[in-house]
Amino acid sequence: MALTASSDDQALLLDLQALDTRRQQLDHQTKGLPEHAVLVELSKQAEVLRLTFAEQSGTTEDVTIELSRVESDVAIVEARIARDAERLQSSSSVKDVAAFELEIAALTKRQSDLEEIELTVMEKLENANAALAATTAQLDTIHANIGESEAVRDAQLSAIDAERTHTQARRGAIASVVPGDLLALYEKQRERYGAGASHLRGGVSTASGVKLNSHDMQVIRAAAPDDVLLCPESSAILVRTAESGL
Repeated sequence: MALTASSDDQALLLDLQALDTRRQQLDHQTKGLPEHAVLVELSKQAEVLRLTFAEQSGTTEDVTIELSRVESDVAIVEARIARDAERLQSSSSVKDVAAFELEIAALTKRQSDLEEIELTVMEKLENANAALAATTAQLDTIHANIGESEAVRDAQLSAIDAERTHTQARRGAIASVVPGDLLALYEKQRERYGAGASHLRGGVSTASGVKLNSHDMQVIRAAAPDDVLLCPESSAILVRTAESGL
């Protein structure tokens, strides 16, 4: 037996379809927020910077250890020079004096060499710290940008969720007054073909955007107002109104 429903009940399906279309748009909008791509890119940049930071931190630590070792060597040489100078002052042996003077000269040369090395290592450490500071600043900027993008994304998602909730509530209210068999057919066609209802406006099916041919229009004109028809182009329920051009 062919399904029938009043014109008013059938017209409710257009409101349902509009709300279902809006829900799909909201889902697409949720997935397509530009902040998603921005956050992915920022996360990639942050990961690269974290690896760079770890490498630079290791370099800084190595250079710091190297500097400590050189400073320790310098301190040892200085202590030996001070000790030999003290012995030189208190020695009365010409042989010992000569030996102390030779050792002090060698130690002084060693001290000079170590101090040059120390300056070089200090410069390396300064450069390493500068590079580390620059990477830290970049990471801070990236993290700030991530925070800002997340805030924008969350605000947009919140607005979308609020509209989705409102849309769902309106849909539920309309669906509750649509006859059960008509609603079941609507849901079936929407699940199968993507659209549950199509408005026939000026001879054009809105679900397909196609103008129906003369034969189809004759069939539609011959149907009773409460007959439930399916669109020959989209297979959605074809809703006829005063705008249908019948």
